[in-house]
Amino acid sequence: MSKIRTLIVDDESLARRGLSIRLEKFDDIEIIAECKNGREALAAIDTYSPDLMFLDIQMPGIDGFEVLKKIQGDNIPLIVFVTAFDQYAVDAFEIHAVDYVLKPVEDERLLIAVERVRHHLQQSNSNNHKKRLMDLIANITGQSPAQIDQMLVNNELPNETYPEKIAIKDRGETTLVHNTDIAWIEAAGDYMCIHANDQVHVLRSTMKDLESKLNPQNFQRIHRSTIVNLDKIEKVCSHINGEYYLVLNGGSRLKMSRSYRDKIKHII
Repeated sequence: MSKIRTLIVDDESLARRGLSIRLEKFDDIEIIAECKNGREALAAIDTYSPDLMFLDIQMPGIDGFEVLKKIQGDNIPLIVFVTAFDQYAVDAFEIHAVDYVLKPVEDERLLIAVERVRHHLQQSNSNNHKKRLMDLIANITGQSPAQIDQMLVNNELPNETYPEKIAIKDRGETTLVHNTDIAWIEAAGDYMCIHANDQVHVLRSTMKDLESKLNPQNFQRIHRSTIVNLDKIEKVCSHINGEYYLVLNGGSRLKMSRSYRDKIKHII
């Protein structure tokens, strides 16, 4: 069973403890941290990238709503508000909280909240998967999502082809580098450094232009300035802050940003 990695954020220690004990009854809930204020919550989100957060609203310093305003978009977990003040309910749902539970928390009401979280995660995973596929096809075909939907219905999606080689010009000479030989690519200002067969070729290009010439089934961006050949990945090493390092079969070690993790999630 996939675990729902969960944070508990409340300035009252007894409230944190009580909620933690109740959540232990759910086999798929894994409590990865408890935070006593908004500052700790923001740090924990950045460190652990949780799936779910039970969040108190009224806290000294940074309150629950302020925490959400400060979270980076790529890191925002599902939110269940837990508070004694029901006048916040409308505001909570306006910022797309999954649920809103009043203190003292009742077991029956908590079960409903967890069920909503499970349902939301299932729907979100399915929708995100479809969205990623649609975005990928849109980038390849230049069609809008609505046009792609219709093309899928009519079985009219084109077969996109990509060049087998990258032409690199230097001092009157042109070197043809086979795409299959490329291990990884990094941006350096207005130039791209292409690492292939233990050599580095420098190409004047933008990341976007070069990425458009590479088959996304084989090449994926893992950082705003790095593209990797998926076939060259030998190891995937997790890091304490929720990031990963990729070790290529030539020994190169590349950092992967959290925001790009979903692009190669199928191999992690």
